[in-house]
Amino acid sequence: MRFIVYHLVYPFLWCISMLPFPLLYLFSDVVYVIVYYVIGYRKKTVRENLALAMPHLGVQERLIIEKKSFHHLCDMFLEMIKTMTISKEEINKRFVFTNIEVYKNLEEKQKSIAIMMAHYASYEWAISVNSIINFEGYGIYKKIANPYFDKLVRDIRLRFKAKLITTKETIPVIIENNKLNKLSTYGFASDQSPRISSTFHWQKFMGIEVPVHTGAEMLAKKYDMNIVFLKVKKIKRGYYNATFEVLSENTKSESNYEITDRFLKLVEHQVLDAPEYYLWTHKRWKHKR
Repeated sequence: MRFIVYHLVYPFLWCISMLPFPLLYLFSDVVYVIVYYVIGYRKKTVRENLALAMPHLGVQERLIIEKKSFHHLCDMFLEMIKTMTISKEEINKRFVFTNIEVYKNLEEKQKSIAIMMAHYASYEWAISVNSIINFEGYGIYKKIANPYFDKLVRDIRLRFKAKLITTKETIPVIIENNKLNKLSTYGFASDQSPRISSTFHWQKFMGIEVPVHTGAEMLAKKYDMNIVFLKVKKIKRGYYNATFEVLSENTKSESNYEITDRFLKLVEHQVLDAPEYYLWTHKRWKHKR
């Protein structure tokens, strides 16, 4: 059945990916109406999250952010599909790294690098960094249940020299690369809620105490990686800027969770600056204290 579903859906996805951007965003406008007004996809979750994280705003102000966030979500989903056929030149024009020299300077230190980022703006197009870095790049993701779609996602990333590894594969891959002295870059989206059973640290995020992912920091400390934050900003529809900010060049000397806490503060500033581009559909505060 999964095989049949994949082969029924794939031609439709490919056709969408071939749309020129003006038509792609026109289609996104239609999808938004269906997702928000007809299906109401996770609308309750988004509303609850906004009320928790932004209680200083009025109901109408949060409603405006809610609608904008769904509109952006539809854009981002279709941009992800567009990645199937987009050229490297086009994506590099639309997703610009403003200070790649900061990252390049870290490569010169001859240590592997951990990139921490949030589910904000266009975290999907951040894979384009692999076309301009020297280290081998790995994106850490949650495996898709349908193996055919999972392979599709991996193949799309390989177009930009990015290897996807699941959360379960991450530690074995890092250990193996470390044994081989293979310098690599690992991308961590570390702002979502971890399983309670694997929680080591709680911290306030948007004023609410929640469990926090600490894997990026712990692995960077154990294997002596440099660690940076990638701040993505949406300039206009279909265009983004990404800026590197060094979190630590001497991770082993940092107190436990200090790097993670700095990362969370940077994400907070990012969200407060333009909350409509955050992924509010995730249940980030489901384990709040």
